[in-house]
Amino acid sequence: MTRKLLIRDLTLRDGQQSSFATRMNQNQVDRVLPFYKDAKFYAMEVWGGAVPDSVMRYLNENPWDRLEKIKAVVGDVSKLTALSRGRNLFGYAPYTDEIIEGFCKNAIESGLGIMRIFDALNDVNNVKSTIKYVKKYGGMADCAVCYTIDPKYPKLSLMDKLKGKKNPEPVFTNEYFLNKAKEMEALGADMITIKDMSGLINPSRIAELLPLFKKNLKIPVDFHTHCTPGYGLGAVLSAIVNGVDIVDTNIWNFAGGPAAPAIELIYIFCKKLGIEMDVNMEAVAKINKELYNIRKELEAFDAVKQFPNPFNPLTDTLPANIDKLFDDAIAAAKSNNEEALLQACHAIEAYFNFPKPNELVKKAEVPGGMYTNMVAQLKQLNSMDILEDAMKLIPTVRLAAGLPPLVTPTSQIVGAQAVNCALDIKNKKQMYSNTSNQFVALVKGEYGKTPVPVDPEFRLKIAGTREETPYDTSKYKMQENPVLTEFGGVKLAENEKEVLLLELFPAVAKTFLTKQKEARYLATHKEGQTQQKEDIQKDEPITGKVIEAPMPGNIFKILVKPGDMVTKGQNVLVLEAMKMENNITSDYNGKVKRILTQEGKSVSAGAKLIEIEKL
Repeated sequence: MTRKLLIRDLTLRDGQQSSFATRMNQNQVDRVLPFYKDAKFYAMEVWGGAVPDSVMRYLNENPWDRLEKIKAVVGDVSKLTALSRGRNLFGYAPYTDEIIEGFCKNAIESGLGIMRIFDALNDVNNVKSTIKYVKKYGGMADCAVCYTIDPKYPKLSLMDKLKGKKNPEPVFTNEYFLNKAKEMEALGADMITIKDMSGLINPSRIAELLPLFKKNLKIPVDFHTHCTPGYGLGAVLSAIVNGVDIVDTNIWNFAGGPAAPAIELIYIFCKKLGIEMDVNMEAVAKINKELYNIRKELEAFDAVKQFPNPFNPLTDTLPANIDKLFDDAIAAAKSNNEEALLQACHAIEAYFNFPKPNELVKKAEVPGGMYTNMVAQLKQLNSMDILEDAMKLIPTVRLAAGLPPLVTPTSQIVGAQAVNCALDIKNKKQMYSNTSNQFVALVKGEYGKTPVPVDPEFRLKIAGTREETPYDTSKYKMQENPVLTEFGGVKLAENEKEVLLLELFPAVAKTFLTKQKEARYLATHKEGQTQQKEDIQKDEPITGKVIEAPMPGNIFKILVKPGDMVTKGQNVLVLEAMKMENNITSDYNGKVKRILTQEGKSVSAGAKLIEIEKL
């Protein structure tokens, strides 16, 4: 019987998120959907990750519409899949079971077939609720084991060795990953994904892990990786040779580089291996033709700006030397000759003009997105000179925080903290003088169990307690849902789906829903469109002391109001910067005279935020 390999297409979610900052709009998605119906992928990842946030934040579109419109066209031909972060869903705080159940119910009612569930700490306790509710409402639970590697610790000095100091023993062993998978299978997982969000898994490691998973698990195994450091194509081929059930791919013009490998290359490998892929490649070619146009439209957000050479495996003949490279790669994968496998795969990718391996990311052994976030943060702070110092601090910061896997959100938390620590050293301050709310929560224990325990003394320094303190969902407070009197007296969130958006994306959804209600009101109240001019007051001169933004970001929450008394060191505002929430404190004792900004507003470094009247 011919072996069949199932394909999960990532193009409309992870593909566009990895390469084009999640900027595909609904019109662009709609243009490829009829071809997707014909392509008959096993599954299509279309939602979750950054999609719900981005479509509201940048495109002024409703995330639920995105999912429902795709379902309306594709129907039951392919299972629609989404990515969620377990108890955190899409945010940075754990949610109550009520929110998780509501989210799962509405997602499945809107067309979702498979929920891929992961936890940034690989804390299986954090995925329990989502598994339960996905299955309760008829969906499939795809549980992901987040692949990560142990950091390369700084070499110990002779003095350290004489004092008996040792670097930690390896944590992320094959047994570690298998045990996580077995725990999730026992909870009811319908499939397990080896989720290599950084592209750091090399072919020889997947050749060890897959047989181990296949031998010890009774459910299908999926493999997800990226091409950033240059392992992606070789690792996927190694996974296929070693019996994987499902692989994640992108379509040609959205593949390679920071994204997953191209399905067209996997198709050639499968044909040579005698494996059936059961995808209509003629329809895939039609999707790819339209993706070429869409990619040109997304040029401003293109992370690579390097198109692969046009190619259709159904109609184009490979030169003999390139065809031989595919055979060489297969032979190397079968004999587990990693060097020869990578050499052949890199030559194939070079021939088709896919991006070269990112040597910086490969050397740093961190996710590409984490690296680019750190670079962006330092550019905003005019401190690119300390990038190397910040990179060197990653293992130290990561170990101090309990050695979390580097995946969203822990990769951003650790990366941002490494930057803060490098800035502290540069400014001759003690390390950890500036910490994000998320880093404090991670060290405190609010995200769950870290792979290694946090030192109680370090926890005391960062979070003010020696005891590990899990997040208490009984203290969870729902977001405010005010009546918008100026737009006809409607609620900001008028139904369950809008309430969920407000809970999961408080700042972004508040702005999005307000715009939606305003547009609807003005469309039905023509007379209201005679622009009611705001009273423009001349700026009063500032006579008090001013609290300024220490870095660029968005005003997430204002914690004080005019007339409030504040003390030096008191939190007065929360600034969202690089996906982290940072408490901004007052440098003065006094009374709040004026708020000079507003929630949801983007501000630059040095922007005036609050005026304090010193007493």
